[in-house]
Amino acid sequence: MANRRRGEVPLELGGERLTLCLTLGALAELEDALGAGDLAGLAERFEGGRLAARDLIALLGAALRGGGHDLDDAAVARLPLAGGLEAVTGALGAALAEAFGEAAPDPTPPRKAESRGRAPPSRGTTR
Repeated sequence: MANRRRGEVPLELGGERLTLCLTLGALAELEDALGAGDLAGLAERFEGGRLAARDLIALLGAALRGGGHDLDDAAVARLPLAGGLEAVTGALGAALAEAFGEAAPDPTPPRKAESRGRAPPSRGTTR
């Protein structure tokens, strides 16, 4: 059973319940497998949302091994996509969010619109 407090994410694949977790070791494995120089490079690679199937195999394999499953990438490549690719990518996205954290919301409150159609006063200019 996946423990969200430890960054674990559940995934049902081929009728089997699996646990994904991007541990520090899993992230180091991904840096090497994907040719990312560091964690920032790894994060940039995944931010674009465009991944090759080999990227998904490397990511899923590392996350499964981090979650305690003893599967090499060849075994990961043979896993059936019974829940569809969307289930896999959703679980991997959740595992990445757990590992890298989600973007913090902007703490600045939104500005209220000026009433009666007046433009807000300009800053830094004198009249």
